[in-house]
Amino acid sequence: MPGSMVEERKRAAEILRILARAYPEAGVHLEFRDAFQLLAATILAAQCTDQRVNQVTPALFARFPDAASLAQAGQEELEVLVRSTGFYRSKARSLLGMARALVERFGGKVPETIEELVTLPGVGRKTANVLRGACYGQLAIVVDTHLQRVSARLGLARERDPDRVEAELRALIPESRQTRFTWVIGEHGRRVCAARKPRCPECPVRRLCPYPDKTAG
Repeated sequence: MPGSMVEERKRAAEILRILARAYPEAGVHLEFRDAFQLLAATILAAQCTDQRVNQVTPALFARFPDAASLAQAGQEELEVLVRSTGFYRSKARSLLGMARALVERFGGKVPETIEELVTLPGVGRKTANVLRGACYGQLAIVVDTHLQRVSARLGLARERDPDRVEAELRALIPESRQTRFTWVIGEHGRRVCAARKPRCPECPVRRLCPYPDKTAG
């Protein structure tokens, strides 16, 4: 059973302290040079690994280095360039729509507010929060598959809807630590608390986990 909100905040703070020490370099795994590149890469990362996206984006950005050039791209050429990321037709459409919206409404620049970012084709709260946290130094909780899984296992979030998970975590994690929380939880999910075979005996926060023996039996 969950404890009081005060107790849960203390436990969350201890989890964050331990994981921040374990993963001091935790951050975005997508490779990018600016907000435009990260925005495009994050769109491609939907239901695709960051590693695969990083293999695709060098050729994509060499051909289309900014929103203005991407806005002039052909759908078929884009599909060829991003095919290996999966769902390439819809991702190509999203990239085109995103680039054209940037040119038409934002002068080719990626906006900084979540309200403006989510108006772009292919951009939801998760993508917007990635941009806010990684490019603009804003406080953001990015509810990706790693954060959602690990937060649920640790008993920090009990909802399943990403927006509700974000709201739960915002109530639990101090605002100044929310972006850092996102990166270290994600890193922990990649390295230890994996989806299929979590490495519980190696987990640095095992004593704080409600289910410390998920791999037993």
